[in-house]
Amino acid sequence: MGYELKIMCGNSNPELAEEIAKNLGVSLCRSKVGRFSDGEIQIEIQENVRGADVFVVQSTCPGSENSVNDNIMELLVVLDALKRSSSKRVTAVLPYYGYARQDRKPAPRVPISSKLIADLLTAAGAHRVLCVDLHAAQIQGFFNIPVDHLFAASVLIEHIRTRTFADHDFRVVSPDAGGTERARYVAMKLNKSLAIIDKRRERANECSVMHIVGDVRDRECLLIDDMIDTAGSLCNAAEALVANGAKRVIGCAVHPVLSGPAATRIAACDALEEIIVTNTVPISEEKTAKMGKKLTIVSVGRMLSEAIRRIHNEESVSILFS
Repeated sequence: MGYELKIMCGNSNPELAEEIAKNLGVSLCRSKVGRFSDGEIQIEIQENVRGADVFVVQSTCPGSENSVNDNIMELLVVLDALKRSSSKRVTAVLPYYGYARQDRKPAPRVPISSKLIADLLTAAGAHRVLCVDLHAAQIQGFFNIPVDHLFAASVLIEHIRTRTFADHDFRVVSPDAGGTERARYVAMKLNKSLAIIDKRRERANECSVMHIVGDVRDRECLLIDDMIDTAGSLCNAAEALVANGAKRVIGCAVHPVLSGPAATRIAACDALEEIIVTNTVPISEEKTAKMGKKLTIVSVGRMLSEAIRRIHNEESVSILFS
């Protein structure tokens, strides 16, 4: 590509953005992303970006200081600033896509908020989007610009293969029917058997585990999901597996949202030995301390760096998953 590569970030996940920039051999674009005294977002790009190929790394997730909505608005204002600064191309890099679970109308008179986010990103000036493990793949169709959808399963699988339990005859478990495809893929790559937990959700963010499809007795189990939100599903699933004879349960998810009582629940869940997550969503020091040795974090920085390099050089991204 004939124009310069630049990496920029907001305040939601600066550590991941720094890692990506380092992997690509560039420095983070100098900028000021702050607040005016009344709380409005203040953006100032402090170097020339005219004609540049700019990638803006921003997880639209809740943080210790900013809310989901703050991080979304921050991203939109950054995109607008880059558009008005004559950047050649602007790519929104969303390691975590907020509002992804609101991708349909489950009841009358409710919004499809993930479509609204797609429209806002496009209107703000994004030319393309790079994201990781969307909650629903059809969200790609909400955009009228190119979307590159990466899967962190390869990163998690690479880590799992380094663990001692990888040589054991463990079960890969989906915590619900909706995650079966994801768990099946991991099981296939690891050459392990699959089990599925059938659950009934009584109300939002709460669920009751019903029964397990597959034999887990006297087996180690790897629970695979796309995200951990309040950790209710994860802990209930772990307890159900142990109640059905599993001798060890490890949770594994891409997005550690860990809202509300999640960290406390994980720490208190005796059935759950460990959780393995990625850094698409930063975890606060307080939550990290609560979970202690139960928490293992693997980085998606190398995967995102390679995808950005390929997009910048107009190379295939799908080859990353072949």
